[in-house]
Amino acid sequence: MASMPNDAELAYRPCVGIMLVNMDGQVFVGQRIDNNVEAWQMPQGGIDDGEDIKAAALRELNEETGIDHAHVEIIAKAREEHFYDLPAELIGKLWGGKYRGQRQFWFLARFLGTDADINIQTQHPEFRDWKWADPESLPDLIVPFKRKLYRDILQEFRTLI
Repeated sequence: MASMPNDAELAYRPCVGIMLVNMDGQVFVGQRIDNNVEAWQMPQGGIDDGEDIKAAALRELNEETGIDHAHVEIIAKAREEHFYDLPAELIGKLWGGKYRGQRQFWFLARFLGTDADINIQTQHPEFRDWKWADPESLPDLIVPFKRKLYRDILQEFRTLI
């Protein structure tokens, strides 16, 4: 019988994330539908096998916010991948227990539309609410285990926002 891998042997799930900023320099954040934690996050999601990472970012953004690609301009891509580990109590419960956390490619994008172009009631809703937030508040809005990741992304994109 094969033994279960320990957490350190598990892989990181390949993902993308988008810091979507409006014309006022505020960042889109959504409140996840699948938990009751008072936490907000930027759109993110998995990369399909063989999918281009920029295409994955735009697809995930559309799937989670209803925002059409025509209303988005990619400004920058993070220089490096960013990683985060799940807390011990979540390892084995998410993503079929195959991953210890995520490795993410992040993009900064400008939102060219209006709030009317945002519709979180998508085919598979992920957010129950959304808002525009001050970039500096992002680390305080996210779940604790993603705070360093959000600080790092904010630091890298700050001058471009």
